[in-house]
Amino acid sequence: MIKTTLLAVLLALAAVGVRAADPPATPTAPPSTLGPQELVENSAKRMLVELDANRAMYAKDLAKLDALVANVLLPNFDTEYAARLVLGQAWRTATPEQRKRFVDAFYHSLLRNYGAALVDFTADRFNILPYKGDPNDTMATVRTEVKRSSGDKVPVNFSLRKTDGVWKAWDVVIEGISYVTNYRNQVAAEIAKSSIDALTTRLETQGAQALETLEKGAKE
Repeated sequence: MIKTTLLAVLLALAAVGVRAADPPATPTAPPSTLGPQELVENSAKRMLVELDANRAMYAKDLAKLDALVANVLLPNFDTEYAARLVLGQAWRTATPEQRKRFVDAFYHSLLRNYGAALVDFTADRFNILPYKGDPNDTMATVRTEVKRSSGDKVPVNFSLRKTDGVWKAWDVVIEGISYVTNYRNQVAAEIAKSSIDALTTRLETQGAQALETLEKGAKE
């Protein structure tokens, strides 16, 4: 997974992430008033504006970067739906505690591993394409492009669904590869060999190690 698609990846990670502990830093339009295109554009814009204003701070304090992602992106994602799809059969048999522990560990593990690259992500590398969906549909795809360092453009499409009158995202497809489907296959294979608890423990360990490495690098 290329680092230049990190914003898109983190938007997807929020779909199986933790709940935000603090309110958003700046007010936004109520989610129910935003269409699928506006939802993605609003989230990306808020994220990039904040990064532009405080890149040095986020580079040194990953906890604040974590909170930024949770506050800006997470409220716009159908967390339970995406988590159910990722875990598949394991979701149905897992306890509520196992479900929560898994999604927390997974979200933080990948944020720690790729968080440093997010600090360098700029608006000129992310482009939202014209929307082609029917406004009366309950499922939608928002097409975007992310530019690599080489200048090549990578297609990144967001899958959203409308429930209770509110649009929320649940998947991201990067170069034709579904984030949810790809990770679901990995999760299923690992759980089959061990257990959901073993998988979660591995993710927790990897997340802690990545955080330690990033914190050391920020101090140097």
